[in-house]
Amino acid sequence: MILKQLPDQIILSFIRIIWGIKKNSSSELGNPSRILIIRQHNQFGDLLASISLFRAVKETFPESELNVVTSPANYIALDSNKYIDRNFIFDKKKIFSLKYYKELMKFLRKRYDLAIVPATVSISFTSCLLARISDAAIRIGPSSLNGEKNKYSFLFDRQVDLDWREYPDEHVSDFILDIVRPFGIITDTFTSHITFRGKENSAVKQFLFNQGYRKDKLLIGFHIGAGKPKNRWSLDKYVELMKRLNEKYPAFFFLTGSSADNEELAYFSEKSNIKSIQFLNKQIPELAALISKCHLFITNDTGVMHVAGATKCPQISIFGPTNPFNWAPLGPNKYFVRKSELIDDVTVDDILKLSEFILSMNI
Repeated sequence: MILKQLPDQIILSFIRIIWGIKKNSSSELGNPSRILIIRQHNQFGDLLASISLFRAVKETFPESELNVVTSPANYIALDSNKYIDRNFIFDKKKIFSLKYYKELMKFLRKRYDLAIVPATVSISFTSCLLARISDAAIRIGPSSLNGEKNKYSFLFDRQVDLDWREYPDEHVSDFILDIVRPFGIITDTFTSHITFRGKENSAVKQFLFNQGYRKDKLLIGFHIGAGKPKNRWSLDKYVELMKRLNEKYPAFFFLTGSSADNEELAYFSEKSNIKSIQFLNKQIPELAALISKCHLFITNDTGVMHVAGATKCPQISIFGPTNPFNWAPLGPNKYFVRKSELIDDVTVDDILKLSEFILSMNI
């Protein structure tokens, strides 16, 4: 067992010798004008659910330049985001390309005053290392997460213990601020945000007009897919729900998704026998623009749930194994339903009754 662990220990010791930083207990940051946040190790939904961190930085240091490192899996969550000055996509597959490596190093070494590595569900060695490679004067990162020490904490001069256990139902948008709270970086607004402008609104209006939508009808959207099978509510239940809503309301239905959802969308269309349009493979701002026009949007616990959560649209999110108190969208008109870790324990009647309540306030 010791021999098996020895190589990792040697590598860790080598990294500590080369890049280790002396810990600094000061909470003073001065007035940083250029700030870097490394957020390349989370999924799309996780990033979109934690916009509060970027908002807090900009509210605390409104004149600062805020740059973010994301990944091919999550960068789209920050498309056109008003809090971000530049978003650099860190792609491990390109790291041995000389051109890409030079671009990465140029981005990381822009004379940053402050680099921050947040953590919510895990600590990433790559994120910690990128912060250390940067030329930031101050580097803030996790000392531990949920009682487990960060083996790479020596890469930061300012270290913060992060722990969900004391408040297990704390929302991610609140929890993510724990990395910067000791330094006075705060916000009172925890809702998410997506920036969409005139071109997205115009494109959506034209799309709806072309599809025959008129404003005398309710606009109701569904997102029936999810990356994780355990987060997918039964397609047959979605079919029944649309049928029962259609019986009661003069509604115009649409489905969101991507090519990855083709099988589910085809099944739904075949079984529902009700006219519904599909809005697929769209950029995040355009998707948010359409959802913002809804009278109701119903979704599984997945990335699109967070897109809808960034709008003011009345929304129902259906949960199974995930704790909705941690991850459900926040704000007025945002509702979730969860009965157990099995998402299909949620019944059609559960969602129908809540839908009727929501729509009764919009008619």
